[in-house]
Amino acid sequence: MKLTKAQFLMGYIIVVLLLAAVRWVYGAVTNMSPAVADNAEALVVVPSNTRPHRIRSVGSYLEAFPDTNAVQLVAAQLWGVQPVANRADAEARKKELVYVASSPYYHVDPLRQSIPYLVPRAAVLLQDIGQAFFDSLYIKGVPLHRLIVTSVLRTQEDVARLRRFNGNATENSCHLYGTTFDICYNRYETVEPPDGPRRRVVGSDTLKYVLSEVLRDMRQQGRCYIKYEVKQGCFHMTVR
Repeated sequence: MKLTKAQFLMGYIIVVLLLAAVRWVYGAVTNMSPAVADNAEALVVVPSNTRPHRIRSVGSYLEAFPDTNAVQLVAAQLWGVQPVANRADAEARKKELVYVASSPYYHVDPLRQSIPYLVPRAAVLLQDIGQAFFDSLYIKGVPLHRLIVTSVLRTQEDVARLRRFNGNATENSCHLYGTTFDICYNRYETVEPPDGPRRRVVGSDTLKYVLSEVLRDMRQQGRCYIKYEVKQGCFHMTVR
């Protein structure tokens, strides 16, 4: 079918407007310099005129994150390594495990009953959760905070030692397989520029609400199993 001059002109205008809209929305991405990777705030790319989104949280933490150790153990055994005997054994398993003690998105607490290693699949999940948390804080107008990881891979020696002090600790822990980590929900690390103004104080409950939204989405996407741990003050999760 041959287009009239008016139809051609109208189609051209529509295409130009669509391209302008795309550039307006994603311009921040195309103009970002590779050097911004050193700046935590630059890791979040959102159009500057975006209105802050509402913080909604989840209806119930226990209902939103109900995955028991038995459920998580199936995934841990499917995707994980053979249980690591001790620290020396972990050092010999570097081809199977990824070091996760440093990231712009999360901080790892000093570890006494675990070591900072995960299988690659779980390491990617942890990184994605941290990045999604940054993005969510940004679009909700909340100052950036890093997540705090409190437990990662446990060796068989760690589990045996833990069971001597904690009778509730399970012998066949998901943490043995390098697929599982705990993220604290009542402590966070504020991201502040070294020479800039101090961030406004944000309550841990507010940050917990945002984190719960991120984790709910990850779980609904089939990325992980999650258990809300009341006594331990953490989200206990295993990659799927």
